[in-house]
Amino acid sequence: MFLKWIEAVVLLPFNVLVVIPAIVLYLADYRFSMNDQGSLIAGGILLVLGLFLAGWTMLLFDRKGKGTAAPWNPPQKLVVAGPYCYVRNPMITSVLIMQVAESLLLNSLDIFALFVLFLVGNAIYFPFFEEKKLEKRFGEDYLRYKRNVPRWIPRMTPWKK
Repeated sequence: MFLKWIEAVVLLPFNVLVVIPAIVLYLADYRFSMNDQGSLIAGGILLVLGLFLAGWTMLLFDRKGKGTAAPWNPPQKLVVAGPYCYVRNPMITSVLIMQVAESLLLNSLDIFALFVLFLVGNAIYFPFFEEKKLEKRFGEDYLRYKRNVPRWIPRMTPWKK
């Protein structure tokens, strides 16, 4: 399973968080300029938070879902634990948090524009494609989960099945 996770991480979040931003910064002829201390601290905190959330969600997909985040090796069981009790897409949330962290740490509006593009893309992709696949795969269990747990903005209390 470890190799499947390496493959999933390298092909998905690594591209979104490292490869694509590097290409954009290169094409934009990016030159680092020191950001203010508050932005660096906020960026550092957000990066740690995003990494923690990403690790937690991947661990849950592996242990409880018996799969990965990759479409070619999806979870076999619906994961409704940890952050998934508060929001339906904490894995994407972790990537969004890390993109904002990158834009703050690198003092780059180009990276922030990638964040906006990724956010809009996922706001379209999830309701029209991803959720339809989950409804087919998990049936009524997913529909009940979907009715009780918001897509993007977390609940204040955990949902219990």
